[in-house]
Amino acid sequence: MNIHEYQGKAILKSFGVRVQEGILAETPEEAVAAAQKLKEDFNSDWVVVKAQIHAGGRGKGGGVKLAKNHDQVKELTNQIIGMQLVTPQTGPEGKLVSKVLVAQDVYYPGESETKEYYMSVLLDRAKGRNIIMYSTEGGMDIEEVAHSTPDKIFKEDIDPKVGLQGFQARKIAFNLGTSGDAFKDMVKFITALYKAYEATDSSQFEINPVLKTSDNKILAVDAKVNLDDDALYRHADYAAMRDTAEKTQLKLKQAKATLTM
Repeated sequence: MNIHEYQGKAILKSFGVRVQEGILAETPEEAVAAAQKLKEDFNSDWVVVKAQIHAGGRGKGGGVKLAKNHDQVKELTNQIIGMQLVTPQTGPEGKLVSKVLVAQDVYYPGESETKEYYMSVLLDRAKGRNIIMYSTEGGMDIEEVAHSTPDKIFKEDIDPKVGLQGFQARKIAFNLGTSGDAFKDMVKFITALYKAYEATDSSQFEINPVLKTSDNKILAVDAKVNLDDDALYRHADYAAMRDTAEKTQLKLKQAKATLTM
């Protein structure tokens, strides 16, 4: 079962994974109120307005916009809600946007440069093991990275008998080039992320990007979470996250495809 970014982040946060904070909004007025709350919490007028649909590549389709004041928040939310957002993962028909996540600006200036990474946890069915796949090339299409620069993609197998070991989390943090406080925070991030993946019976966690902020904090800017349908009976609270509107759109798309065959 696919869930939205804001839902995935809520799950991650419940397991101690630091995330880009945000507030869901279904109208421009709610978006402005969300931006005002974020201003109180983080002392910045800048926020990111992010379309919430079950598809990646939202930024490429115009579904992720930076707002520098509350007037822009209202204007951009008005543009995004109601749009038929087309991304590389939606197909040419796109998906209707009915809500946005108003999120804190995490690319603020500071003592060091920000850096984006890619990280996912998933099952390698051939080996029967979970793996952590990661790269220094965060924020990019991982398929393109794999094609153009495969040496920049790393994989860490996790033995199911013992789970993620401390030395493995440190190895990943080292391979990503982190150091000092960022290294320590990356180790904590990886450990919490894997714990969340296992505890939720998920089939995939994809975080792109994982961000090192200018003050050396590690956090999830995005969260693509796929929950295992066969395990939802153990997680009634997660099953309730199913977006029936998204499911209806998918059924309509499938029905249309059948009729045109």
